[in-house]
Amino acid sequence: MDIPAMRASFGKAAAHGDQVPLWFYSHLFLTHPETREMFPVSMATQRDRLFAALGEVMSRVDDLDALVPILQQLGRDHRKFGALAAHYPAVGASLLATLEHFDDEWDEELAASWTEAYGLIADVMIGAADEVTDQPAWWEAEVVAHERRTLDVAVVHVRPRTPLEYLPGQAISLEIDQRPRLWRWYSPANAPRPDGVLELHVKARDGGPVSSALVRLTQVGDVLRLGPPVGHLSLDTGSDRDLLLVAGGTGLAPVKAIVDQVARHGPPRRVDLFVGARTEDAFYDRADLRRLEQEHPWLTVTPAVSQEKGSPSEHGDIGDVVLRHGPWNSRDVYVAGNPAMIEDTVTRLLHSGVPMARIRTEVFAPSRPSPTLDGKVTE
Repeated sequence: MDIPAMRASFGKAAAHGDQVPLWFYSHLFLTHPETREMFPVSMATQRDRLFAALGEVMSRVDDLDALVPILQQLGRDHRKFGALAAHYPAVGASLLATLEHFDDEWDEELAASWTEAYGLIADVMIGAADEVTDQPAWWEAEVVAHERRTLDVAVVHVRPRTPLEYLPGQAISLEIDQRPRLWRWYSPANAPRPDGVLELHVKARDGGPVSSALVRLTQVGDVLRLGPPVGHLSLDTGSDRDLLLVAGGTGLAPVKAIVDQVARHGPPRRVDLFVGARTEDAFYDRADLRRLEQEHPWLTVTPAVSQEKGSPSEHGDIGDVVLRHGPWNSRDVYVAGNPAMIEDTVTRLLHSGVPMARIRTEVFAPSRPSPTLDGKVTE
């Protein structure tokens, strides 16, 4: 494969913006109309994901140790869409047709490189999917509790009908009847429990059809579907260091799950949890965090607000508040929230001497599409 030539070819296509995914999906649906039912009625968001995924692949195509696990995860996850081995040639043909359409220097050598690359990608994804055929492609789960905490935030408890294994800090995709074929990602806010119930924190967002429906329309007794877990924020069980957890918004969910894991399984350690919000009213889970702090003497919870100076909580950006309570050089650090908050917090911690190798992050923001290669987000 001529990787530099492939990257240059991809760059030419990406420069045409929205025209490229529109051309690709038009070609795919016209040549293989049976694939249309795998996608949502509205393709507005879906169109953005194709080339975001391809861009991620191209950035790692010469690092197979990093790329192969991502492709395997993709292959396992795509089973929930009904993806079969027979669909991969159709997608590959439309991909090559699209790249050729937007490259005036396309030739046989470039076509051969892309054909080989796509063949390898498809083989890895199909192989990974075949390895888990004894597991469900998705899990049906019943809503057993639904509590509106604020105008736009709800805490939803769901119970899968068959056991669903996951690690605290991972994300699980979710589909509801009101929004068919629109899968969105949410992190359970608890470690696995004997009764199997998952606690989900959902914030309704403008332009977020799934999150808005979960907050405003979903009721106890509704049945939804859960996909296989993904993500890399899970607790490093090989370390017994004390923990620093930093959360903003519904990024609280995965770090709260880590607190629950320490409470259930140990090992004993000191845990400091900092929760940031703009105003006091945004602390939607304050009562349960107080309960956890009272039950576990090893846990300290510090709320901080950035825009309400009269608040009884600490004032300032969460990264600044965290540093006031440092140093944290001996801690393992987990940070979840919007990209700006994560960047600011991590930068401050690095400058204070915390090694990057001991910092794990996860983005929770409406600006990113749901994950195709790594990471996770909610709407």
